[in-house]
Amino acid sequence: MTQINHLKDKVIIVTGAASGFGKLVSQKAAASGARIVAADISEEALLSMISDLQASGHQAAGMKADVTRRTDMQAVAQQAISTFGQIDILINNAGIMPLAFFADHADAAEAWDRCIDINIKGVVNGIAAVYDQMISQGRGHILNLSSIYGNYGVPGGAVYGATKAAVDFISESLRQESLGKIKVTTIKPTGIPGTGLGAGVINPLAISGILRDKAPEYMGKFELAATGQLPAAQTDPNSVEYWALAPEYLADQIIYAINQPWGVSIAELTVRATGDAYMM
Repeated sequence: MTQINHLKDKVIIVTGAASGFGKLVSQKAAASGARIVAADISEEALLSMISDLQASGHQAAGMKADVTRRTDMQAVAQQAISTFGQIDILINNAGIMPLAFFADHADAAEAWDRCIDINIKGVVNGIAAVYDQMISQGRGHILNLSSIYGNYGVPGGAVYGATKAAVDFISESLRQESLGKIKVTTIKPTGIPGTGLGAGVINPLAISGILRDKAPEYMGKFELAATGQLPAAQTDPNSVEYWALAPEYLADQIIYAINQPWGVSIAELTVRATGDAYMM
């Protein structure tokens, strides 16, 4: 059965839109005819991305915005309304992942503060910025990027995991409060190299907490992948041994979740490579 395109002409706000998942989702949604309002703290990268979309014939606008600033997100929402007249979908994508053990607290303190501000306050600010408009329209869709780290506590993931657990709680509360007016989706990826998210990790050993006894073997795969020495089956997405998702596969599932009829809501989706070793 051919997938019906429900994205054409929808107005989609994407935070963290200049790179990683945000950029990929913006590009894929625009290719389906959506009108993109992009927000990112990196103005140069943001303007370049918007320019590329426009040069390809897509409708796109955006502005520099820090999701931790309520007024910035209000300005983004207002730009969407003034430019395109509505807000159909908000994708709260902006986030950082400063994995660290409590023994690393001196090195991690500032990054943990920013993680709490971006991953929790940023999501709340985004929701608050679009809420009234969506309610007045009688419909809207908010998609929040969470993580399997939010499922339960693991060594090395306390602060990051707590922020993602908060995203889960916020998402479900919003769903119940706005029942019948705003659809809410929570996306939970496992580990996905290639997005730049790993650059925020404070202590690389902290990733071992969610791998448990699989940590030595799996960390070895990172080293082999970096030198192109992984067996072909582990790098082939058509193989059940595929070890780690390429970013575009997560972006595809985000598009799938938002490309639904208004009456169909993908409430929660965990996306992982078949052969990855992350514990749930």
